[in-house]
Amino acid sequence: MSAIPHIGSIVAAYAVTAVVLGGTVAAVLLDRRSLRRTLERLEARAGRGRAGTPR
Repeated sequence: MSAIPHIGSIVAAYAVTAVVLGGTVAAVLLDRRSLRRTLERLEARAGRGRAGTPR
């Protein structure tokens, strides 16, 4: 029982997994950047810093 005949499907499975995980990480990082910008705009509008104290 050698895995050589199935090496194509094994490599394809790893490649698909890598693409999906990479896409998930990229989506999380982009969402984090967007949320951070939104939070900064809201904090600026409220006139407060991160600690919740007036500037």
